[in-house]
Amino acid sequence: MVLPWGRRGAGRRAGKSKARIDAASLDTEVAVPMPFRCPISLDLMKDPVTLPTGITYDRSSIERWIEAGNASCPVTKQPLGGGGGFDLIPNHAIRKMIQSWCVENSSLGVERIPTPRIPVAPYEVSEACKRIGAAASRGDARRCYELVGKIRSWVKESERNRRCVTEGGAGDALSAALELFGSASTEGQHDGLLEVIVSALAHVRPVSEEGLARLGSATSLHCILGFLNCDDLSARQNAVLVLKEAISSDRIRHRAPVEGIEEALVRMIREPIGPTATNATLVALFNMISHSPNGDKTRSKLLQLGLVPLLINLLLDLSDKGVCERVLGVLDLLCESREGRDEAFGHALTMPILVKKILRVSNLATDFAVAILWKLCKNEEGNERRALIEAIQAGGFQKMLVLLQVGCGEGTKENVRELLKLMNLHKDRVDCVDSSLDFKYLKRSY
Repeated sequence: MVLPWGRRGAGRRAGKSKARIDAASLDTEVAVPMPFRCPISLDLMKDPVTLPTGITYDRSSIERWIEAGNASCPVTKQPLGGGGGFDLIPNHAIRKMIQSWCVENSSLGVERIPTPRIPVAPYEVSEACKRIGAAASRGDARRCYELVGKIRSWVKESERNRRCVTEGGAGDALSAALELFGSASTEGQHDGLLEVIVSALAHVRPVSEEGLARLGSATSLHCILGFLNCDDLSARQNAVLVLKEAISSDRIRHRAPVEGIEEALVRMIREPIGPTATNATLVALFNMISHSPNGDKTRSKLLQLGLVPLLINLLLDLSDKGVCERVLGVLDLLCESREGRDEAFGHALTMPILVKKILRVSNLATDFAVAILWKLCKNEEGNERRALIEAIQAGGFQKMLVLLQVGCGEGTKENVRELLKLMNLHKDRVDCVDSSLDFKYLKRSY
């Protein structure tokens, strides 16, 4: 079997080294020796590992095979042991041979595979968690810093390491350390340690109720809030990822919010860092409004901070589907109150943007956009009548007709019908603009 390698990469390397390579050599297909191929993928192995059956595979391929529920060796069909209770032993001899072969064929465009890092083992995670707990109990910040740094480096190496560290309970150990050193910190003496803990927690989630409770304690939330308000963008992103996890806990939802969290989250929207941070911020806002007994108070405070116009402005040039869905979800919750609807009425682009997002992003975004339109247009007087006319002018009537043809959920369908009834009263007296929808979604009647 032969494996074609890209000529473009070879040409670039040849140009850089200014080596004279015969043009015919670029058309040559490189034959990869069969012992260097993974028996599963038939690709060149980058991280060869050997099973107890003696067969060598590429680590990513055999791990996918095992995670799919297979309990036997793909080649020999011998059982591997229940629950994956066996080690994948790195085959350093084969890996070095593959690297040497890559170097020998570098002139043909073959790139040398990097030496892979050995994945973390469950027992290593368990031992590190025990040592973090012991160091935190005796107040040894220096030792704790070293251990947390090791966990952070593990989770950044690979997705497999992240899963192993999470399943090993590292999130619970980190949450306990955050609460303990957060309460003991005075005048910023543990800020460096707390920052590295929050950074690790951004990649590792607590798995137990006790861990979530510690993460959502007043002490931990004050630490997280401190990083949310700092100027370091990386620290702010890590903090909002951890805060999102803390607020999602049922125990936290029934507590009074820590003073200043709303201001910090609104700042994350006003001064965005990136889609990941914005997504986490919107999820935290959604949970704070919808699942907390203090939701009405939180909503009122967010409205005073000017969140509605910020969200509408965010929708203007938004291309990320997930962020758009979450923005519309939070906006829908804010428009449940009269104050929220008044804020939406006050923005000139509210209706055009909502109409535009229908059938443009996703089914969920369409549901939210229709729900917001219904809240803004459900009465025929005052601001509601003006919003209704603006929706018609933006092509909302046509969008509602198309949505009925395409199909949607029962709740959304009911809102669409009610909106069509209201729009029908005014559509003949209003000049409609092009809705930028070419009716390609309409079902034919024949």
